[in-house]
Amino acid sequence: MSEQQTEDRAGAGTAAGAAGAAEEERYGEFVAVRRHGFTAELVLDRPQAMNAVSTAMARSIGAACDALAADPSVRVTVLTSTHDRAFCVGADLKERNSFTDAELLRQRPTARAAYTGVLELPMPTVAAVHGFALGGGFELALACDLIVADATAVVGLPEVSVGVIPGGGGTQLLPRRVGAARAAELVFTARRVAAAEAAALGLVDELVEDDARGAALELGARIAANSPVGLRAAKRALRLGQGLDLRAGLEVEDAAWRSVAFSGDRKEGVAAFNEKRPPSWPGE
Repeated sequence: MSEQQTEDRAGAGTAAGAAGAAEEERYGEFVAVRRHGFTAELVLDRPQAMNAVSTAMARSIGAACDALAADPSVRVTVLTSTHDRAFCVGADLKERNSFTDAELLRQRPTARAAYTGVLELPMPTVAAVHGFALGGGFELALACDLIVADATAVVGLPEVSVGVIPGGGGTQLLPRRVGAARAAELVFTARRVAAAEAAALGLVDELVEDDARGAALELGARIAANSPVGLRAAKRALRLGQGLDLRAGLEVEDAAWRSVAFSGDRKEGVAAFNEKRPPSWPGE
């Protein structure tokens, strides 16, 4: 663990989670991880700024993701917010306004590490969008495999309206979701999209009336019931195969299959099926 990660984890402890007793570990002031069995809840917790991503918060997101990625007991990660009106409103523009050009350039790797940290988590990830998910906030959601939103959700990539571009993966992740032309329209107009239209356009995957967090944790629990070895291999095949031609994609799939075919999870899964009992995954 790096010196910075050690600093970010200095406030670690246990506490009651919002949905009942859940182990909680703090990463700096603005990020927490709560454990719900095999599901980790990665919590954005900067309510005074609607979870605007400051340098400190970006560093903490990256540190939390590093820890989650290294933990084989985590089968699913659900990304949530403590704010009652926002998932995340993007970069902290007040902080950015105070930067010199040199400071902004130096901060860029820290910001990128937060978004790529979520994107590169090896287990399935689910974002729970309640309220505003704008700019970098929507990019954090786009970095997840699935997005659950409720009726309060408003999403968008408004960066061109303040003279920049989506820089947390939005120009690459959004077209992979909705196609190049639709992504271009959304990025070029900088418009905000309410929940119903977001679901119709495929900007979110599941729309619930209320409590996106509860629905996302429920979905996470259903996913976490499956083989942890299988889940990570399936995610690897899905991600690495994107954009490849079919023949190359099938080679990626075959490599992922070979990585699980002789695993303890495969043996247990087949035995449990034949014995008509729930599997007890060894996770190896």
